[in-house]
Amino acid sequence: MSFSASSPSSSASSLPSQPHVLAPYGWDAAWQAEFRPYAAQGLLPGRVVRVDRGQCDLVTEAGPVRADTAFVTPYDPLRVICTGDWAAVEASGNPRYVKAYLPRRTAFVRSTSSQRSEGQILAANVDHAVIAVSLAVELDLGRVERFLALAWESGAQPLVVLTKADLVADPATLAHLVRDVETAAPGVQVLTVSSHTGEGTDVLSAVVADGTGVLLGISGAGKSTLANALLGADVMEVRQTREADGKGRHTTTTRNLLALPGGGVLIDTPGLRGVGLWDAGTGVGHVFAEIEEYARRCRFHDCAHEAEPGCAVLAALDSGELPERRLESYRKLLRENRRIVAKTDARLRSEIRRDWRLKSAEGRANYAAKRTGRA
Repeated sequence: MSFSASSPSSSASSLPSQPHVLAPYGWDAAWQAEFRPYAAQGLLPGRVVRVDRGQCDLVTEAGPVRADTAFVTPYDPLRVICTGDWAAVEASGNPRYVKAYLPRRTAFVRSTSSQRSEGQILAANVDHAVIAVSLAVELDLGRVERFLALAWESGAQPLVVLTKADLVADPATLAHLVRDVETAAPGVQVLTVSSHTGEGTDVLSAVVADGTGVLLGISGAGKSTLANALLGADVMEVRQTREADGKGRHTTTTRNLLALPGGGVLIDTPGLRGVGLWDAGTGVGHVFAEIEEYARRCRFHDCAHEAEPGCAVLAALDSGELPERRLESYRKLLRENRRIVAKTDARLRSEIRRDWRLKSAEGRANYAAKRTGRA
């Protein structure tokens, strides 16, 4: 990767200003203003294109740089350097060090698979969250909703891409699958794409050309193949999925930021086995916007939508307006998110314990009343 910068001249004031060499990677006037204190210290701005083993690769105005991240707090998983960050890096030295990173505009965070209730940041400063879903296997709408909740919570605009569309030969079947996903993704664009035939890749290229996109999905969803189609070259390694269950192996093992020939940049991510929510209450509300709208019409403002009188959500369920699968998925994600938040929020933990004690007391009282009645 190489860069060249124009030399200043006496006639420069009469010429239109040249775009910054980092502009193709998303650098703009707002980032430049944020960086001024670091520029005064002689540091260089750079965008993180990859992180591994305590070091990161950055693209800077002086060319590609590999730097150590030891100076950035490593103990909080949400504060470590990640792909997509804009960082302040030393102009020279061996090794070089990243001194800080600029405040993130957006951040895609999930809960870790550990028992320590930690969040893990996957990508930063993302404009478009591209959720890849393979049509080679049965649709898992619950998983789509889970990815969407995290995407909305991150601050990025979600987009669902149904990959391997060429494997669905019947147009009516394909249209039915698209409608199912659109129902699970209100307010979100749903595209059918085939990297094999090229179908839909031009539309996707136009979307991600405006800003930074991140590719998300499980192994075997076709993310690396899709990335190659957008890049116009076989940059990312691709492996075949297993014929038995359509699952793939982890081809991408790190998160890589790549400049697209049509504009914009793309972050390709490893396949995610688990997609745990991390304080994503707002995101869940976006995904289930129609349920939230019904809930506003309930008689009681704290309606749990279980058996309360005047519950508009249950009325919509009874009338067939609201599919039962959607309501169950909504309840499941709300419960999960509440548990995650409770692990880090003492006040909420106290509220949950109080609710549990009240429900237990009610259950004992009802049981005692029934025994007394029988007696």
